[in-house]
Amino acid sequence: MAEPLAERLRPRTLDDYIGQKHLVGEGAVLRKMIDAGRISSFILWGPPGVGKTTLAQIIANRLETPFFTLSAVTSGVKDVRDVIERAQKGRFFNEASPILFIDEIHRFSKSQQDSLLGAVEKGIVTLIGATTENPSFEVIRPLLSRCQLYVLKSLEKDDLMELLNRAITQDVFLKEKKIELQETSAIMRYSGGDARKLLNILELVVEASATDHVVITDEVVVACLQQNPLAYDKDGEMHYDIISAFIKSIRGSDPDAALYWMARMIEGGEDPQFIARRMVISASEDIGLANPNALLLANAAFDTVMKIGWPEARIALAEACVYLATSPKSNSAYLGIDKALALVRQTGNQPVPLHLRNAPTSLMKDLGYSDGYKYPHDFAGHFTPQQYMPDALQHERIWHGQHSPSEEKLYERMVNYWGERFKD
Repeated sequence: MAEPLAERLRPRTLDDYIGQKHLVGEGAVLRKMIDAGRISSFILWGPPGVGKTTLAQIIANRLETPFFTLSAVTSGVKDVRDVIERAQKGRFFNEASPILFIDEIHRFSKSQQDSLLGAVEKGIVTLIGATTENPSFEVIRPLLSRCQLYVLKSLEKDDLMELLNRAITQDVFLKEKKIELQETSAIMRYSGGDARKLLNILELVVEASATDHVVITDEVVVACLQQNPLAYDKDGEMHYDIISAFIKSIRGSDPDAALYWMARMIEGGEDPQFIARRMVISASEDIGLANPNALLLANAAFDTVMKIGWPEARIALAEACVYLATSPKSNSAYLGIDKALALVRQTGNQPVPLHLRNAPTSLMKDLGYSDGYKYPHDFAGHFTPQQYMPDALQHERIWHGQHSPSEEKLYERMVNYWGERFKD
């Protein structure tokens, strides 16, 4: 039986590796370490199908050092200790530390991660971990502090197109067929920046063709993927469409649809923490100041999922889901921070006005630091007008209040304080 297309096309060298130029491009940090033949412990964090495991295997092929691999799904503390013991016994004096690659390290329990600490700290092994989940939540702090963290990004459209063309022209089986890429919008959308998904979809479409002349169009791709419209695979093609529908249903204030899409994810085996995390983001991005309690409830739901687990956690998720969907909506904070970031990038490092600077030394006082600053609590209503923005930006507006009942009070307070400056 032939290997899957994704496995047949797995890169063996950095020159064949697609994407992640910020890490493995010429002069990038990981490329330098690999070329030098010495690496320190690190964790690769990124979505599925962007090359975490492939990168670890390339390093194993490139460096002349023993390479051990463990899967967090099937390995226990005993397996970790056995590998560490083998690495310690097999290491020669002055030789580089053996590499221990742990796939899905976020699935390791605290005790499993604890069993790694001493070996990593003493240099018995060099750890490479791969995770799709935020290491801040999933990896214990002592282990995280001993590793560099490198973030891998979803593949860009150009990367995916390069991969498609490589598959069609270089794969031992596909190059024997006549494959035409007439339309690629659907295959790009369903792949969601995931190389493995892209190749799985391509393979599915080719296998579904009755002839060796395969014409790929959006209609053909959608038809192949929707033969079972109820299918949901948390690592499959429908993943990003389902989570998108869930978030948009909350944003659109439809609790029925939000609960339905959440049920689809639950039935498909989605990680409850992933669902909870997305609701925390939604509470900040889409509800915001219109109902600040939404963020508190979403965080509480996330904590509850962590504490009580499944299946009872579904109730807390449902409570948060309905609350978010039925809450008033505002994205003023989301728009405000994006506008502020754009302004900073556009205008650079503007100096802090002298009256806003601290003056801990007499020299600073002589230079005018803190001179003229007005302490708001010394004034009626705990407010007095003064300039807080840099001189060159003092007339810029960043936050624009939106007129939901809760946020209207904030907007009116700003107009009362600042007058015309805050009138939209």
